[in-house]
Amino acid sequence: MMRIVQLITRMDETGGAQVHVRDLVSSLDRMGHELYIMAGSENVVCQSSTHHIPYFHIKHLHRSIHLIQDIKAFIEIRNKLKQLNPDLLALHSSKAGMIGRAAGWSLGIPTVFTAHGWSFTEGVSPRRRYFYALCEKLIGKLSAGVITVSQYDRELAEKYRIVRNEKITTIHNGVIDNHIHELSKPARHPPRMVMIARFAEPKQQQAVVEALNYMREFDWQMDFVGDGPLREAVEAHVNQLGLSDRIRFLGDRHNIEEILSQSQIFILLSKWEGLPLSILEAMRSGLPIVASDVGGVKETIKPSYNGFLIPRDNEKELINKLTFLINDPFIRKEMGDASRKLYLEKFTFERMLNETVDFYEKVIAP
Repeated sequence: MMRIVQLITRMDETGGAQVHVRDLVSSLDRMGHELYIMAGSENVVCQSSTHHIPYFHIKHLHRSIHLIQDIKAFIEIRNKLKQLNPDLLALHSSKAGMIGRAAGWSLGIPTVFTAHGWSFTEGVSPRRRYFYALCEKLIGKLSAGVITVSQYDRELAEKYRIVRNEKITTIHNGVIDNHIHELSKPARHPPRMVMIARFAEPKQQQAVVEALNYMREFDWQMDFVGDGPLREAVEAHVNQLGLSDRIRFLGDRHNIEEILSQSQIFILLSKWEGLPLSILEAMRSGLPIVASDVGGVKETIKPSYNGFLIPRDNEKELINKLTFLINDPFIRKEMGDASRKLYLEKFTFERMLNETVDFYEKVIAP
């Protein structure tokens, strides 16, 4: 059995990395491993499943770059690691990954960084891409292992020579199958579309609204799930367009499975991605997917089989594919069934958990 510390920049949001850590920690704990969580937030999302696991608030750990705060966070993390003396430090999100690897290396503790989408991915501005790639390349020398959640991200890491090839592995994300809620009924009419994402870069809820504005003559409903700094502006724009009776803003919700089971089409439009858990959750519920062709998204969608890939900033293609699915309940049913089948074949949580444990054990092996 291993003593493992999981470190993430924030644990008080319902993003993909936070859900990944929550479910991974709970499962590793049930397997008999000794778990600890560290994060830069005071609160923990969905704490009911991890309330018994020791949690340490790293008060100087923040997303933004701040030299003094970052040095204090390094000292804080290092002192706590020295006290806990784990077999492995598992890291998630860029800032925690940077500072955590330095702290772990300074104590001789093996570190594994899970890249939930690189900061230097396609779609990020060239200047930011170069800066973040350089940072990852420098800190990568301190990594005992790196997990990418998509083959796309592994190839990106190899292109920029972030770490030696023998240190990196691809473990596709997986989500827990929930047998409580029924699967979606994609053929139901009028179709309800849903996008589950934080209202912040790189997500593009505004672009979805613009496309729907051109599709007024069709019978559809739309739900946006999530919160964030851009929500107010998008909601105001929907009101200006006179679409508030057809588009709902549900905010952060914990009944995602129930919402998906009541939906008929899943949408995720974004400038860049790793391998989004929200798409896997939609596939688990048996929904056809319409998503931006960025990052590892193409590894979850087989075009015209379980959904459609939309080229970045191609509004016309988005409108065409949504119109096609809105008007054809039979195709929605076929693609929804295909999504569920693909989920069971490639994206179960059990598969991801077993591959992660195997890699952890490989990293700490003498």
